[in-house]
Amino acid sequence: MDEALLRSLTPSVLTVLVRRGADFAAAEDAVQDALVEALRLWPADPPRDAKGWLITVAWRKFLDATRADTARRRREDRVEEEPAPGPAPALDDTLQLYFLCAHPSLTPASAVALTLRAVGGLTTRQIAEAYLVPEATMAQRISRAKRTVSGVRFDQPGDVATVLRVLYLVFNEGYSGDVDLASEAIRLTRQLATAIDHPEVAGLLALMLLHHARRAARTASDGSLVPLAEQDRGRWDTASIAQGVVILQTALARDRLGEFQAQAAIAALHADAPTAEETDWVQIVEWYDELVRLTDSPVVRLNRAVAVGEADGPRAGLAALAELDPSLPRHAAVAAYLHERDGDLGTAARLYAEAARRAPNLAERDHLMRQAARLNAGRGC
Repeated sequence: MDEALLRSLTPSVLTVLVRRGADFAAAEDAVQDALVEALRLWPADPPRDAKGWLITVAWRKFLDATRADTARRRREDRVEEEPAPGPAPALDDTLQLYFLCAHPSLTPASAVALTLRAVGGLTTRQIAEAYLVPEATMAQRISRAKRTVSGVRFDQPGDVATVLRVLYLVFNEGYSGDVDLASEAIRLTRQLATAIDHPEVAGLLALMLLHHARRAARTASDGSLVPLAEQDRGRWDTASIAQGVVILQTALARDRLGEFQAQAAIAALHADAPTAEETDWVQIVEWYDELVRLTDSPVVRLNRAVAVGEADGPRAGLAALAELDPSLPRHAAVAAYLHERDGDLGTAARLYAEAARRAPNLAERDHLMRQAARLNAGRGC
């Protein structure tokens, strides 16, 4: 087998596939699969036209992968179109399924992805957006996870941390309005809090209750988004806020701080402020500092930049933002807000429009476009 020949042919084969309409990443995968076939078959039966053989096999591999991806999308669309189930019984085995899918043989990331898809009901696209990765990458991760657990017995439940991560992501999808799963995530977290005495379980439950308490005020009658600072706080569910604060205080008293407790503390500070102007942004920045220490998450750092801008002024917020990757989701939206507060309305309008083009859902896109239009109208553009 002349491996040097295969390497020399790879660029030209890849070029042919791209010219035929394959995107570059899919073409690369197809060519690699064709090379594997060549290594397997050519020693016993070498082709007369090596390049033609590779092009034919690679194109077939590409078409097979495309058909498989299209079939997967259709299956997910059919699931999404099914009518919602009726009320769930008070006790069921859903929470147990979460633990079983978080199998010890899987990495935490793979376990979360598999559980979200198999039990949480989220599509591959939604899971990919939650993880900030391409949909094709997430589809491969889920497929690998399925293959990993296909030959094992589901008699070893996973750890609590993985289950909490899944519940949190399911809640976030429900809270965004794309899928109505928020109430179900709260119900399951309540069950988990009853079964397990763990401060992070309590922290997650408190966080969900505090966020869910604001849900009625997050959208206007026409379905448009209402930013936190503009929400009618009289529409917030004060009973859920009070319950969330009590649960959080009990968890914090155990002095075993985790990321969900820290996030809940930030949500509690927002809920405690009678008006947006009275929000204790200095203390919120301190909690974000704790979250950065616990997670080192770029999303946490992005949210911290907003808080710094509120506590110390927009230029301080922009300085914190400058340390982050501009490709981070919602980076442009945060930059637009901080530039607007700093009086640079032209830059803010441009960034709002850029953020709208990158928005993950229609409601957010429309909100950002309205912000850009408002600033342009004010400038006479």
